[in-house]
Amino acid sequence: MTEENAKISTSSSDAQESLGASKKDEGKGLTIPAICREANEEASFVHPADMADHLENLSLEKQVCALRHMPKEDAAEALAELEENVAVDVLENLDADTAAQIIAEMDPDDAADVLDELDEDHRDVLLGHLEKEDSEELRNLLNFDPNSAAGVMNTELILVEETLTVDNAIACIRHEMEEKETPYYAYVVDDKDFLVGVLSLRNLMLSRPGTLLKDAVAGQNVVSVPYDMPKGEVAAILSHYNYMAIPVVDYEGHIMGLVTYDDTMDIMHEEASADMLGMVGADPEESVDTPWLESVAKRLPWLVINMINSALSAWVVYMFEGSIAQMAVLAVLMPMIANQAGNTGQQALAVMIRQLATDRFDSKKSWMAVIREGKIGIVTGVCMALLSFIGAWIFTKSMAIGLVMAGALFCDMLLGALAGGSIPLIFRALGRDPAQASSIFLTTLTDSAGFFIFLGLATAVLL
Repeated sequence: MTEENAKISTSSSDAQESLGASKKDEGKGLTIPAICREANEEASFVHPADMADHLENLSLEKQVCALRHMPKEDAAEALAELEENVAVDVLENLDADTAAQIIAEMDPDDAADVLDELDEDHRDVLLGHLEKEDSEELRNLLNFDPNSAAGVMNTELILVEETLTVDNAIACIRHEMEEKETPYYAYVVDDKDFLVGVLSLRNLMLSRPGTLLKDAVAGQNVVSVPYDMPKGEVAAILSHYNYMAIPVVDYEGHIMGLVTYDDTMDIMHEEASADMLGMVGADPEESVDTPWLESVAKRLPWLVINMINSALSAWVVYMFEGSIAQMAVLAVLMPMIANQAGNTGQQALAVMIRQLATDRFDSKKSWMAVIREGKIGIVTGVCMALLSFIGAWIFTKSMAIGLVMAGALFCDMLLGALAGGSIPLIFRALGRDPAQASSIFLTTLTDSAGFFIFLGLATAVLL
């Protein structure tokens, strides 16, 4: 037994000794420690996701105990639904034999995702407890980039040879279906595993008996993705075609696996969360479970950049210190300019980042989208300029101040709309994440320009 194995087993034994009294679970015939009874009351959980939600609200000790005493198939389904950091904590505190049994029951893509988060030594221990075939399959998946199609693909799929008849294929699928995660499609291959066609199970069932599969898929243009395609692009393609799954192939056309619709939902949710965090300078991988010192290290550089940018806005205001001293009302009105332009820019920024995340934008279309945001900025700028003119005139009893307010607001809102649409494209052109801290640079631009335009106009017109 390795040192790592001994550590896991010892930890497991200590935990079991401290769990206290036990009782017989009549439904499953298991002896469950009293501390685990709450966690193993599964009758009300009709789906593994519900069980996972329940487990996440328990202590680590109860989570470990619950998964240890659950049927391994149920434990595997629940573990796949847990948040990655929770699943990792549980696996690290389970004995290696139990953890390996649970992993063996998981779908390969889910198992690879969890194992990828473990440290290498612990991962090797668990893989060493699996059967050779399962271990090799998972090691193969772990070699791929986790952000690629191969990194999220499932290798459990239904393959049927093109030389089979429809009847033979149905019999083959009936035999294999129980062990497959997503029996939506049958993938037709030749004798060298080249993908030659795809048949939905409905179409297969409706095909004329005796028809050869190669005839059933003749003339098909199969939609597939290369194994190294970024997973975000895979999700966009799958969403575009509304397929339940899409095959993953190598550059020669051999089928390697498939990406399913539920994986696509996870990918899109993950990317949306990353974009939201990135826009404000937080790390896309950060969560409430991230150690706080690590969060400080990730956030502090962007806060420093924001401070430098804010200093630029402060310097612009300082340039017009004399104007503000002569007309204090300018200090009251100028935050409205920057705030309104900032909101306009944030709207354009959000639309553009969402579009970049869900669609493959060509250069021409993307810059046409910026022009579209400019048109929106002109119309909304005119409307808000009229309102601000009326409001400033009433508030200050000065038409001139109202005109300065209106002119500055229109210019800054137009600038905000164009900047909000352009900044993500500029970031992408530089090879950076379009969402990464975009709002920080947008705010700097709208604040500095807004103050400069407003105070500059006021100095020129009113003083």
